Amino acid sequence: MYAILDCNSFYASCERMFKPNLIGKPIVVLSNNDGCVIARSEEAKPFIPMGAEAFKYEKVFKENKIHIFSSNYSLYGDLSTRVMSVLSKFSPDIEVYSIDEAFFKLDGIKSEDLESYVLNIKIIIEKWVGIPVSIGVAPTKSLSKVANKIAKKYTNETKGIYIISTEEQRVKALKWTKVENVWGIGRRISKRLKSQNIHTAYDFTLLPDEFVRNKFSVVGLRLKKDLSGIPIIGFEEVKDKKNIATARTFERALKEYEPIKERIATFANSCAEKLRKQHSECSYLYVFLKTSSYSNVKRNVGVVIHLPYVTNSSITICNYAIKGIKQLYKKGYNYKKAGVIVMGIKSEKQHQFSLFEDENIKHKTLMQIMDTLNLKYNAPKIKIANQDLDKTWKMKQEYLSPKYTTAINDIIEIKCD
Repeated sequence: MYAILDCNSFYASCERMFKPNLIGKPIVVLSNNDGCVIARSEEAKPFIPMGAEAFKYEKVFKENKIHIFSSNYSLYGDLSTRVMSVLSKFSPDIEVYSIDEAFFKLDGIKSEDLESYVLNIKIIIEKWVGIPVSIGVAPTKSLSKVANKIAKKYTNETKGIYIISTEEQRVKALKWTKVENVWGIGRRISKRLKSQNIHTAYDFTLLPDEFVRNKFSVVGLRLKKDLSGIPIIGFEEVKDKKNIATARTFERALKEYEPIKERIATFANSCAEKLRKQHSECSYLYVFLKTSSYSNVKRNVGVVIHLPYVTNSSITICNYAIKGIKQLYKKGYNYKKAGVIVMGIKSEKQHQFSLFEDENIKHKTLMQIMDTLNLKYNAPKIKIANQDLDKTWKMKQEYLSPKYTTAINDIIEIKCD
C-alpha cells in the first residue's frame, strides 16, 4: 500500500506552534519581500485568494483580523525535516514530495492493523513535532492523494486518516473527486476533459486507453491506470537539479549600477553554493534584469554567458555574472528585479580538465574552507570581494517571526518560579 502524509496548513501551523493563541484564527503567509499571499489557514481562505497582492488586501486583513507573517523558510524547513525524520521511523521507503508532503510505503503491514498503524503515525508526529497532519492510504500513489483529500475534508469523521482498500471505496472516492482536483491534471487538461463531459476522476478512468494516450500522452494513460487501482506510478529517484536559480525583487527600485552589481554577485554566489552542496558544476549561466511591471518605462533584458570551463567556484561564477550585468545595465531605468540562473549542470565527478585552460586549482580548497566556516556560524561570514562586505542585504520582511528552532538568540526562554 502507498500512503501520503500532508501537513495541514503547514506554514500557518509552523507559526502557531510557538503562538498557540492563534489556533483557530485566520493566518496568511507572504512571499519574498512581503509581496503576495502564498499560504493561508483554513480560517483565512474565505477572505483572501491565493496569490493575492498584499498591498491590495490591507483593508481586508484589518477588517477580518487576519494575522500576517513574512515567509520564515528557516523555521519551515527545520520543522519539515523533523516531520520527515519521525516518518522515517515507520517506513524505510519515503519520497519527500514537497516541504509539507511525503509519499511512503506500508509494505508488510497487515490489512487489519493498517488503520491503527497509520493513526499511530499521525498521533506521534503531532505529539513529537507539533504539526497537525493528514494521511491517505491506497493501493496506488494517485489514489492515496485522493484518500488524503478525503481525510482533510472530513477530519471529524476520519480522524485525519482515510484508507481506500476496497473496490467500492475506490469508486466512491473517485466519483466524489472533481476531475480538476486530480493529482497530475492541471487547469488546461481539466477544461479539455470537461468539454468531453468528463467531470469526475471516475469518469476519467472510464475513458478508453487509446483515447487517453492520443489526447493526453502516455503520462495521462499512466495516471488513468493508477487511478484504476493498477500501481503504475512508482517512487521517483532524487535527482540533482538541472537548473539552479537565485532571483529577487528588490525592496526598492535601483537606478545605479553598483548596488545592482553587488546584488548579482550575491545571487551568483548563492547559486555556486547550491552547486557545491549537490556536488555539481555548471557550464553556462543566464543573467537577467527587469524593471517593475508597473513602471511607465520598462526594460526586461537577459544574457547567456558561456563559461570557459565547468565550475562551481563562487569566484568564477561571480566574475562572469558581473560581465553579464555590465552588458545589460543602462542608465535611466528603475530596476526592480534581477537574477542568476546556472545551467548545463553536471556532476563534479565528471569534471574533465582542459589541456589549454582550466580553473585555478586553489579555488576548490578555498571554496571548501568558505563553505565550512559559513556552515559553522550559520551565516555568510566569508564573502566574495564583489559583494558588499559591510552590508547584509535583507528582503522586506515586516512580519517575520523569530527563527525559534535554528537561531540560538531566538530560542524561547522559560522562567520557572
